[in-house]
Amino acid sequence: MMIDLSGKVALVTGGARGIGRGICLTLAEQGADVAVADLLADSAASVAVEMERMGRRSQAISMDVTSRPSIQTAVSQVLDDMGRIDILVNNAGVVGAGNWWGRDKPSDEDWHFTHMVNVRGVVMVTEAVQDQMIQRGSGRIVNIASIAARQGSPDIPHYSTTKAAVVSWTQSNAHQLAPYGITVNAICPGLLWTDMWQAISRRRSATTGEDISGRALFERAVENMTPMKREQTPEDIGKLAAFLASDDARNITGQAINVDGGIRMN
Repeated sequence: MMIDLSGKVALVTGGARGIGRGICLTLAEQGADVAVADLLADSAASVAVEMERMGRRSQAISMDVTSRPSIQTAVSQVLDDMGRIDILVNNAGVVGAGNWWGRDKPSDEDWHFTHMVNVRGVVMVTEAVQDQMIQRGSGRIVNIASIAARQGSPDIPHYSTTKAAVVSWTQSNAHQLAPYGITVNAICPGLLWTDMWQAISRRRSATTGEDISGRALFERAVENMTPMKREQTPEDIGKLAAFLASDDARNITGQAINVDGGIRMN
């Protein structure tokens, strides 16, 4: 099945690196023009250049998903420059506040910051984008959750809680927007070697006291947890995002789909 997103305009939050970058490049490969929203201006600009080399329109925009004024300014800029937003991918996410991996348990700041980025950020960006989708009677929204939403976590409970909230919000928002022809779905990534997992590895190495590299710890987790015995990649997430953004997925909404090599089977 060939996915064709030609003529579509996508906005991806947290698109400068990791899963976000993989989603941006995959959407562009399938024909979409993509706005990369991130606080990492230089990295976002580099991703935009990569997509322009594919022959796509792209722009890098500054967006703080915890600030409604920042969101409104960024969304207005995309609409002014690119005309509309057909696809929204809410990817921006954090595991905790600064140096969270060095704490024995999450602080109040960890709980607050993860909620503001992972939950309120998703809601506020969606609210800023959905009205123009409603007016056109079409749109695709993809929220990046996590398999951490499927079960509790002894070391990052604040993160698991926020990702469970993303799944719940996806279902509620799907109900709200279905009458307007807009689908809303979530993707739950598994184990990916990104900056986020590198920080998780540092924390777990410090907790266990093992003399083992973060990468080796990650590979052990993949071996022990994943039936397929292989890690997932940003491109894996991007491919599902592209499908959910396509007309082929027009009757799929309110779903949270795992991309995790079988770690969690629903």
